[in-house]
Amino acid sequence: MTEVLPPLGPDSVTWRYFGDWRGMLMGLWSGSMQNMHPKLAAGVWDHSDFFGERWERLMRSLYPISGVVFDQTPDTGAQVRDYHRTIKGTMNDGERYHALDPDVFYWAHATFWYGNIRCAEAFGPPISEADKRRLFDESRAWYSMYGVSMRPCPDTYEEFLEYWDHMCRRVLRDHEAVRTVLDITVLPPPPWAAAWMPAWLWKRQVAVVQRMFLWITTGLYDEPVREMMGLTWTGADQRRFRLFGKAVNAGMKLLPARYRRHPRARDADDRLTGRVAADAPLLETPVRNLPTGAERDSPIHYCPVTAARRANLPWQSNTTAVGPPATEISSR
Repeated sequence: MTEVLPPLGPDSVTWRYFGDWRGMLMGLWSGSMQNMHPKLAAGVWDHSDFFGERWERLMRSLYPISGVVFDQTPDTGAQVRDYHRTIKGTMNDGERYHALDPDVFYWAHATFWYGNIRCAEAFGPPISEADKRRLFDESRAWYSMYGVSMRPCPDTYEEFLEYWDHMCRRVLRDHEAVRTVLDITVLPPPPWAAAWMPAWLWKRQVAVVQRMFLWITTGLYDEPVREMMGLTWTGADQRRFRLFGKAVNAGMKLLPARYRRHPRARDADDRLTGRVAADAPLLETPVRNLPTGAERDSPIHYCPVTAARRANLPWQSNTTAVGPPATEISSR
């Protein structure tokens, strides 16, 4: 059943935890956990150019994904949903997949909202059990913004934890897409932070960065996932991980609260305080993060699509859509 709940507002726990730059430390965890779902991995592997422009795709997708929470309108959720309408195919075992299969789409959402809890537990700010439950309740409203079936959503936080454990133990699989996400040694320097860096210098330090982020990601994984991936985690690792998390939290406290937030979240805050007009255009990703040529008009690359252009794209008609035909996505 498709249901759209009222958008989340600034008084929600989700607004407090989502959109914090600490989430960048979760990047490999989020990307790899999503791609451990066999059908999601197939869609990414067959259709996405994520592996050809990973830095740009990451920074580009953060804007609309954050906007589903912070824009306070279901329009952003519908736009993100429609980015996935054409992503479908057949897996190696002959089973069909579709990015808007509710079970697949909800798994991606689960990594986003539950990632807030994992991030807070590891890197702060501290989170209470009551706020974890509020985050779960709000995650249902957040998910409803996409306008897809609510069928996969658990009803309670306890049921969600059972769902998460089941996925980690019984459903998730290693995949080439997972291993590619976890390997950053083949990437160029991040264009927004180290474009100046010579290739030889980047190659010398990226191996160190790789080891650090794989260690962080291993610490964030559930034990069944570590076992599946063949990763070890000792008591000493856990103690160092806790110390690292405390250092991250202490460092973030040194930054002004405004600059701990992603630009789309900060833009939402500014609209509430009057720093930005409430009806100003939404803040979109910088041009440097967009793909080149005709790829800019392809919905699967998370490119911002204006209302004037949307009607001319084959994947979006002038009428509001709720995804592919129900026979393709709601009966699985």
